[in-house]
Amino acid sequence: MKFSIVFDNYVANEKLESFWGFSCVINDYFLFDTGSNGRALVRNMAKMGVEINELKYLFISHPHWDHIGGIDSVLDINPYMTLFLPDSLSKLYIRDLKRLSREVKVIHENPTKLFGKFYSTGVMMPIGEQSLVIDEGDFSIVVTGCAHPGIVNIVRRAIEMLNKPVLYALGGFHLMRSGESEIIEVIKALKALGVEYVTPTHCSGDLAIEIFKAEYSENYIPGGVGRIIEF
Repeated sequence: MKFSIVFDNYVANEKLESFWGFSCVINDYFLFDTGSNGRALVRNMAKMGVEINELKYLFISHPHWDHIGGIDSVLDINPYMTLFLPDSLSKLYIRDLKRLSREVKVIHENPTKLFGKFYSTGVMMPIGEQSLVIDEGDFSIVVTGCAHPGIVNIVRRAIEMLNKPVLYALGGFHLMRSGESEIIEVIKALKALGVEYVTPTHCSGDLAIEIFKAEYSENYIPGGVGRIIEF
């Protein structure tokens, strides 16, 4: 799988624009979240060689501004995508997005197969956030927007869904307000669940990223806008 981080408050490529938020493109056709600034998102995608007109799917994790800010800018260029939206989005906003796009599928609390190897965890609390689960045969990959429901809880849900280990977790882990002891407990839990590779970014926080890097060593994969990860 190819993950191109096109929006992040951490930076891997200084030539790209960095603002608070997160977005990544998976295999050049699947857009996960849209960051907080549509104009910057579009410019970053262009510089990274992502063809917005080639995107087929848009997955929104949750309703926060730093993940939905680029929706309009992307739909202005490509209104033909299928949108996977959490039911935590405003009903009026969902109605409007139905007018602006080819197809909208609203995801509720139950785990849901989207298509092919792509699944949603279903909308989890708090906040009402869905995460992406990718079935890779012997293992799965989890992509999170902010992990408000807890990164450990999300990984557990993914394991229960597909009955296979989560080998890699990528995205916001929402540990920016957590202390060292809590972060270490999260890492212990993830390792116990079988997570061997991690890319904590966005709202994971500087301290958590530092500790994940130390604890996972060569299995820590850095994030940041401009990073392209082949897994």
